[in-house]
Amino acid sequence: MVRQVNKTTIDIVKIKGDKIFRTQDTIVQEVPITLFLNGKEFVTLVCSPQNLEELAVGFLCSEGLLQSPDDLKDLKIDEEKGVIYVEAIEGEAEGRFLKRYITSCCGRGRPIFYYVNDAKSMNKVTTNLLVTPGQVWDLSDRLEEMSVLFKETGGVHNAALCTPTEVILFYEDVGRHNAVDKIFGRAFLNDIPLEDKILVFSGRVSSEIVIKVGKMGLPMIISRSAPTSLGLEMAEKLGITVVGFAKGERMNVYTYPERVLG
Repeated sequence: MVRQVNKTTIDIVKIKGDKIFRTQDTIVQEVPITLFLNGKEFVTLVCSPQNLEELAVGFLCSEGLLQSPDDLKDLKIDEEKGVIYVEAIEGEAEGRFLKRYITSCCGRGRPIFYYVNDAKSMNKVTTNLLVTPGQVWDLSDRLEEMSVLFKETGGVHNAALCTPTEVILFYEDVGRHNAVDKIFGRAFLNDIPLEDKILVFSGRVSSEIVIKVGKMGLPMIISRSAPTSLGLEMAEKLGITVVGFAKGERMNVYTYPERVLG
């Protein structure tokens, strides 16, 4: 077994029709990372083991625990132990947080009412952003082109922060929500304005993804996959345009289609 930062090569037996042979396969790495907040064990995230600063900051931003750069006092990462230590200004959101173990597929430990209450307390997104169908397809194609780890392993999701014509940030992770949190974290650390930006995404547009996008203040999600009913309900309330199945020269525009010009 050969390990790299985000992938592992292992020996396997492959079967193709009536042929059976030994070969090697590339597998994406998945690790648990425990986040300590202000000296206390806070949450364990299961993720791809890179861009951990962005992941920790983005997760705390999406949970409402970091509101401004001044809230973050210190951040240290011990990759060998799989631990992140964060010192931050304490707020009431910290007391409301439900300690849980978050898997790489979704945050299922979090009750659905918590997401719904999040949506009710958030401001509706306002923007002057407009895109053309051609720009949507181009950004979706560029996301696929940049997804090198997915091509090698088939085991990660991808997320990019974009303008209508440019990719600004790009991250890959075994967890789709982790990939979005990494975008959130780097945008927070670099103080990138988000009201005129787009999230281009490989995964399902579910309720927790829409909540994260709403907290970022992004007006649009372009996904190569499908939305869920609750995700679209929240997108309607939050003023977010959801574009799904953006592949080749087709797409479905589910909410606020006026932002996608014909």
